[in-house]
Amino acid sequence: MIRIMLVDDQAIVRTGLRSLLAPEADMAVVGEAADGLEAIAAARTLQPDIILLDVRMPRLDGLAALKPLKEASPRSSVIMVTLYDDTEYLMRAVADGAAGYVLKDASRAALVEAVRVTHEGGGLISPSLMPRLLVEVGRLLEREGPAQLPVGMQPLSERETEVLRFVAEGLTNQEIADKLFLGATTVKTHVQNILIKLGVSDRTQAAVQALRLGLIQ
Repeated sequence: MIRIMLVDDQAIVRTGLRSLLAPEADMAVVGEAADGLEAIAAARTLQPDIILLDVRMPRLDGLAALKPLKEASPRSSVIMVTLYDDTEYLMRAVADGAAGYVLKDASRAALVEAVRVTHEGGGLISPSLMPRLLVEVGRLLEREGPAQLPVGMQPLSERETEVLRFVAEGLTNQEIADKLFLGATTVKTHVQNILIKLGVSDRTQAAVQALRLGLIQ
């Protein structure tokens, strides 16, 4: 069972998210919070698997709460769920450890997929936002230059590099499988191997790290 906590200052939004997740037999909403301070206290007690976190809230917003949330509940993966497709918000969220970033106008299927992929160790950013993230990382690299490959890093196979490029485009495992004529389970295995080799915990960090290391363009 995937245990989920909802964090949003609007009760109607929390109710809507709960309704969207209710049909999923392997998901359960175990708690709610209306701002970042409530969320930190609740996460410390509940230790949920997934936290769906709004960006803009009173008292303590989602971006400011992100690091304290990770400290209060290290096992939790955080997905930002927001109206704002702002690149600065996205960059801050990824830098502070968010595993996913999903817009509130996303479909129910997209939200469920984000939760499930993140719980499996992936993490997912709305496909419309991933190119912006990589552009910003690219700008940083233009100023700083590419990072050195870690000593002893196991090289990616040709297939893993191919999968990684699609991950960087924001595609899900099933979408990658369809493009490469592979099974979704095979793609999932490739993604897990990529995360291990790059020393990261989710797909978003994998895309950023691959760009930093010059593994993808």
